[in-house]
Amino acid sequence: MKFSSSFSTLAALALALASLASAADRTAAIYIQPVSQSSVAPAPLAEIRYDPEAVASDAEVVSYEAPEIPDEAQLVRIGVYNPSAKRWESSTSVASVDNFGKGYSPTVILSVDRKGDVFGAALRGVRIDAGQTRDFGPQALVLVSEPGKQPELNKPVVLSPEGKNVVPEEKTFFQKYWWLLGIVVLLTMTGGGGGDQGK
Repeated sequence: MKFSSSFSTLAALALALASLASAADRTAAIYIQPVSQSSVAPAPLAEIRYDPEAVASDAEVVSYEAPEIPDEAQLVRIGVYNPSAKRWESSTSVASVDNFGKGYSPTVILSVDRKGDVFGAALRGVRIDAGQTRDFGPQALVLVSEPGKQPELNKPVVLSPEGKNVVPEEKTFFQKYWWLLGIVVLLTMTGGGGGDQGK
């Protein structure tokens, strides 16, 4: 009896932890818009689930719709789009339509801030080799931004009472190299003449 009750308690605890972990996951709807002469509205490309707590993680592609790109379009715009407000909610990137060609697997790259909000999206076509991999579908990658390095500051600037920079005085040759001149004089005075030794 004790074993079954402790087992059910552990199972309930594991289920609660799994629900908390899945609650941290977020989704982002990625849209695509062909860049062409005619005005085409952005269309859904993929929905990506990611964990904002991870430093850099692979994300899961929940849904993917192959884009219908007009023949005259050579470039596409990728980003997070709000269809109700009809505006882009993230920075967008431009990619070639060749990324969707035969022999390439599209990889959506999400740039996420530390709070987990998407601030940019990009697309890269990864060349696939049938002998190396069996996963030909679209992939997703999340890049979490890190704070930049802070500058290392030097000594503070020393100012004179008038508020001007204090320039150190340049030393003369004798002030810099007096010790070398002292060694030369010492060696000259202690060295023998050597004139009488040769006779």
